Amino acid sequence: MLKKLSLALSTTTLFSMAGVAVAETVDSPLGQFDVSMTATLASDYIWRGQSQTAGEAAIQGSLDVAHESGLYAGVWASNVDDAAFPGNTSGADIEVDYYVGYGYSFTDDISADLQLAKYTYPQASQWNGYEIMPSVSAYGFTLGYKYGVETGIHPTYTWLSYEYELPYEITASASYGMTDQKAGSDDYKDWSIGLGKTMLGLDFSLTYTDTDIDAEVCEATYGKDDYCDSNLTVAVSKSF
Repeated sequence: MLKKLSLALSTTTLFSMAGVAVAETVDSPLGQFDVSMTATLASDYIWRGQSQTAGEAAIQGSLDVAHESGLYAGVWASNVDDAAFPGNTSGADIEVDYYVGYGYSFTDDISADLQLAKYTYPQASQWNGYEIMPSVSAYGFTLGYKYGVETGIHPTYTWLSYEYELPYEITASASYGMTDQKAGSDDYKDWSIGLGKTMLGLDFSLTYTDTDIDAEVCEATYGKDDYCDSNLTVAVSKSF
């Protein structure tokens, strides 16, 4: 796979998928394209430290296309639980994300990415939104920033992550993020640590996540406090 596509995937769904897809290279009159698909089964869908499936399992999938120039586009989908969206009674049970971007590698160890993503919930369109996401990666570290393109408010998310190759081809990862809702007390921090390994053609991961959200605040927002609890997520994915 092109490194540009690897970077695109990592900035889109940080720790939500077990691994990065293996791409098929396609020659065309417009140059080379990398095309990949990934299917994932996870014990939970964690987004910025919070469960989007009420602690239940998630089935996720992605389709990504990257051009040799660094341009890429993709779509990613997962089941969700409508209770993860405060005040929502629509029965929403799916999230579909679309994204386009450009990734550039300065060296084998330093790269940058700029992405525009649209998050959609077909049964709860009031939660649809856009984010602009610039990020820079160097020597295993990635510093990223997400800017919400909303009317009136512009929530942001800043994160720092790190990946390191351990013996036996095991990948260790860690991240720390800060959510600024532009609404005072709704701001919070999240963090995670994880391990990943490819075996028998499958990507396996084990990830611990947590937030600093107070249990009372979580219960007042979502009707229960386990949406913000610490979580140990197991995931396995297959790339095509």
